[in-house]
Amino acid sequence: MTHVILLNASYEALGTVTFQHAVRMLFRQVATVEEAHGDRMIGPHPWPRVIRLVRYVAAKWMYRTAGYTRRGVLVRDRHRCAYCGGRATTVDHVLPASRGGGWTWENTVAACSRCNSRKADRTPVEAGMRLRSAPYAPTRAQLAALM
Repeated sequence: MTHVILLNASYEALGTVTFQHAVRMLFRQVATVEEAHGDRMIGPHPWPRVIRLVRYVAAKWMYRTAGYTRRGVLVRDRHRCAYCGGRATTVDHVLPASRGGGWTWENTVAACSRCNSRKADRTPVEAGMRLRSAPYAPTRAQLAALM
């Protein structure tokens, strides 16, 4: 499914919407096309890649802590391993789950398969590995900006 980037009237990124939702917003005239795909058209509108709301929407909800997801951890850490800086494809628990570590923003980091296997069921200190950055709980706005 194709997604379209959604901007607030102030050009602040709000996230993405499905292509179908974007087209409905254009025809209801609540959004305008800011960036289009070439010369392709949908009725009177260019094929949208980025749309902007016509009226400003107060997005206070964007500044609350984002819900925890595996994909969110990878996006937060920009798909970079927290230990070596390589391409991360897995999520690692700082305090292993077998020792009571939970699936939380502050206890998980993106890791490459090699470092995740090397660390295994130990803490970074026990494994002799150093975290390149401390894990944190991002807001929805921070995650949207990284996508």
